[in-house]
Amino acid sequence: MSFDSLSSTAHNGRTQRVDIPNEGGLRGLLQPGVKRREFWSWAFYDFANSSYTTVVSTAVFNAYFVATVAGDAQWATFAWTLAVSFAAAVVMILGPLAGAAADLRGRKRPYLFASTIACVAGTIGLCFVGPGDVALGMALVALSAIGFGLGEGLIAAWLPLLGRPHALGRLSGFGWSLGYGGGLAALALCIGYVQGAQARGLGAAHFVPVCMAITAVFFALAALPSFLLLREHAAPQARAGGVVEQAFGRLKKTLADSAGWPDLRRLLIAIVGYQAGVAVVVALAAVYAQQAMGFDTAATLQLIFAVNITAALGAFGFGWLQDRIGHRRALMLSLWMWLGMVLLAFFATERALFWVAANMAGLAMGASQSAGRALVGYLAPRERVAECFGLWSLAVRLATVIGPVSYGLVTWLFAGNHRAAMLFTGVFFVFGLIVVRGVNVERGRALV
Repeated sequence: MSFDSLSSTAHNGRTQRVDIPNEGGLRGLLQPGVKRREFWSWAFYDFANSSYTTVVSTAVFNAYFVATVAGDAQWATFAWTLAVSFAAAVVMILGPLAGAAADLRGRKRPYLFASTIACVAGTIGLCFVGPGDVALGMALVALSAIGFGLGEGLIAAWLPLLGRPHALGRLSGFGWSLGYGGGLAALALCIGYVQGAQARGLGAAHFVPVCMAITAVFFALAALPSFLLLREHAAPQARAGGVVEQAFGRLKKTLADSAGWPDLRRLLIAIVGYQAGVAVVVALAAVYAQQAMGFDTAATLQLIFAVNITAALGAFGFGWLQDRIGHRRALMLSLWMWLGMVLLAFFATERALFWVAANMAGLAMGASQSAGRALVGYLAPRERVAECFGLWSLAVRLATVIGPVSYGLVTWLFAGNHRAAMLFTGVFFVFGLIVVRGVNVERGRALV
């Protein structure tokens, strides 16, 4: 069986080194009866939805909302982060319900379709958000982000139905790598249009709505193979009790049982901390670049494009390093890099130094995400890996609620001072370092 090696960056900042199956080896990785085209159509959903996170959440609309929609008000960043954090909180609640309902009925496609429509419709709605439309903008951002988050969880539920157990990591990794390509493709289209618009003297009020339209169309068209070619592959589950009881009952039991895995639990607490800082960077990188450093939209898009590539290189390098120094040490090293990035960004007054800080963030992004997820897998009991990764997902979602809204609140309290908010973000990485330091990997492994 032959594989091609690739380092990839995925949506929401997740990165890893993956092995891409070639066409000749793919059939041996799939479950009996699963066609190759089904896997490709599944993976293409990652390609589709990454356009949303890259363009709307990270690169374009966040900065536009703060500067134009909210008019650079002292509370503008807080309003943006409140919408993002509200959406993450809703997904935390609705995600288990949607997953349980899909399992009980053996039908995931209708729920995936509904979530995709919500994200695409919300993104199209952003085309009509202009100066002063703060409430409308927040509502549409929340709608689109909720749709994205629910869809992300639902498409993941297909993976064990498509792939053999020994191949899930490789198949998942290829989906992530394809997602990375989709995000960059959508961003490249937007960069081309923005540069052309600026050359004609047109401002953000013209090209940002067009970028939203590009993203919505890109997402909708690229997601079509998933709806046309993916089969359900799951039978309805006749169980006593309602969807709510089953979804949250299982989560409650796993949380209670985690008391027997103290080092895994400690790691999850650390993940809530440092991922809050990572969530700040994902949600507010463009805002900081424009508000604190004076970047225009075109320069911001170019920066984020470069940082995504740097993140891929970071994932590749740290994937090699983790195997040699251990996941815990690699994770701690990445958190020190995050702290260095925070200090460089805080003190940067020239663009050159900020470029260094941004690309350090890219390296740290790939390293911390890869090492943290790998360590969760290493400490998880073999028979309950899926449940433990459910807790990991819950920790990441909670961090997405805490981090951005904290940043927004600090900017509001300090009269729009983004440098103060960036310095405060360093607290999350310090917390993560302290907690991770107390994780005893050998003891944790012995318990599983």
